[in-house]
Formats: sequence, C-alpha cells, structure tokens
Amino acid sequence: KALQARGDAPQFCIVGEPTSVLQTGDMIKNGRRGTMSGKLTVKGVQGHIAYPHLADNPIHRLAPALAELVGIRWDEGNAFFPPTSWQVSNIHAGTGASNVIPGDCVVDFNFRFCTESTPESLQQGLTAVLDRHGLNYELNWTIGGLPFLTTPGTLVAAIQKAIADETGLTTELSTTGGTSDGRFIAQICPQVIEFGPPNATIHKVNEHVALSDIAPLKGVYRRTLEQLNAGLSA
Repeated sequence: KALQARGDAPQFCIVGEPTSVLQTGDMIKNGRRGTMSGKLTVKGVQGHIAYPHLADNPIHRLAPALAELVGIRWDEGNAFFPPTSWQVSNIHAGTGASNVIPGDCVVDFNFRFCTESTPESLQQGLTAVLDRHGLNYELNWTIGGLPFLTTPGTLVAAIQKAIADETGLTTELSTTGGTSDGRFIAQICPQVIEFGPPNATIHKVNEHVALSDIAPLKGVYRRTLEQLNAGLSA
C-alpha cells in the first residue's frame, strides 16, 4: 500500500520462499493459488435428545449439504494450476453432553482456488447449495489472498538461466503449496516469482535450512540480478 501511495511499481520481484524440493534450484514458484476461508453457522433448536420433535438438529440438517459440497468440482484448473480445492478444517456442535441436541453447528472451511475461479463465483456456488437445502445459517468470509501467475517471460527466463549456470539444474515451474507475500506484491508488480532453498522442514519443530544450500542460493540471486540489470541497460 505504501508503494501504491508513492506511485512506485516494481518491474520484477523475487520472494525468498523455500520453494526447492530436493536441491536448491530444482523448483521455483511462478504463481500461487488464492485462499478464502469461511465460517458457517447452521442454526437449529436445542433440546432433549429423547424429545427430538421439540428440537431441530443442525447437524442432521447440514449433513446432506455437506456431502454435496464435498463432491463438487469447482473448476478444472488450467495449464498452471490444479483444480480449486475445498476443505473443511473444523466442525463444532453440542455442549459435550450425550443427551442434548445442539442448537447450532459451526463449520470452518477453506478454498484454495486457481485463476479459473473468483471469490464471487465460489461464494455464489456454495451459498446456492446451502439455500437449496433450506438451511438457516450465517456465513462469514475471509479472503486471505487472490491467486497470481507470472507466465514465462523476462524474470522467469533470467532465473532459469541463473539456476542452470549456478547449479546445472533445469528448474521446474510450479504453483503448488500455500500462500506467500507474493500475493500482495503481485497487485502492483507484473512479474513475481518465488525462489528459495529446500523446504523439507517447513512448519515443523526445528525448522531449518542447510548451510550448504546458502551458497548456491546466493549465486542464483546474484546471477539473476546481473542478467536483469544487463537487459535493462541494453
């Protein structure tokens, strides 16, 4: 936002995410899926489990809709992205007592979506299912980031050559994995890629990077900058 306020628009951006798999340089990320979370509260009527006619079980109400949502293929993906994924992360209902029908059921879920879908299309598709099943619900959305894609061009070519010259590897382009700060930079920068060392210990206890991966990483960054600078100076 500060760059936008100043009117600055970087031509290229390299985000230092740990993108490599087995060796530094074997994979770069030229895009990422978007992420959008939702918190769904299905409302029922709490009551004694021995008198179900005096209650309305929100779990039972939700179950058919949930089964339908799990089976939906939201899009087909494209040459750079896998199909959009929808996953439930948490479900909570009930008081803990075994003889009480809960009054509501809360479901946390997340879309990891590609450029074939938009937040609006996914929201509309999901709410259509809920409405078709006649649920009484509240739904709150959080968009964590939009998808971005840098197609092969100046930046991708520069880092591919830098990796080959430094490591001898032919790097793979990928858009798999989680999100990164690249999703913010991509709003003002036309070419954004991510490149870093292997990520075998990512989000684990004792997360670390091997010292032996630092030297080739440094070399790739330097070679990439030199190539971009030479191209801009030509």
